Amino acid sequence: MKRIGLLGGSFNPAHRGHRAISLHALRALQLDEVWWLVSPGNPLKPDTGMAPLAARLASARRIARHAPIRPSAIEQRLKTRYTVDTLANLTRLYPRHRFIWLMGGDNLAQFDQWRGWRRIARQVPIAVIARPGYDRDAHASPAMSWLRRFVRPARQAKNWTKWSLPALVLLRFRPDTTSATRLRAADPGWHRRFTRGRTPPDPSSH
Repeated sequence: MKRIGLLGGSFNPAHRGHRAISLHALRALQLDEVWWLVSPGNPLKPDTGMAPLAARLASARRIARHAPIRPSAIEQRLKTRYTVDTLANLTRLYPRHRFIWLMGGDNLAQFDQWRGWRRIARQVPIAVIARPGYDRDAHASPAMSWLRRFVRPARQAKNWTKWSLPALVLLRFRPDTTSATRLRAADPGWHRRFTRGRTPPDPSSH
């Protein structure tokens, strides 16, 4: 059985903040790997300013080098755009893996806008990594008002495979303030540095 953390996102571009969150989750949750699910298109984000998937995946692979992190375009292969559908497919495709969903506090603040968010919470445990400036919104969110009764102590985080669902754990570590929005503003053509050809092979398709 492999213990896998799933971090979804646009990765537009991937940056050291994604890596820092992933490395912290690897330690706190005793994960074997973190898979970065590079989204073909986030339903909650506009297409304007979104770099091609191949460029975003290439940036993720560069940032993830020399770490147990697997950038993946598996959602493109599965033809899923919604996390609830992706999770249903992953648990079917990898019955010997155990998955935990990783998200930042900014995602928790809008989690109630995700399709089937309660179903997501019943599919896999969720680990929320605090992000500066989002604590108040995250804790006051409609989703958190429902999830609050299912919160587990952070000191038990390594036991997540034994939790009954729904289950939520809040993790804190020294934050990295890198922002994809600021990176794009500083270098709007960042994606041109990456190969424009076909999407690189998906490391999760083994």
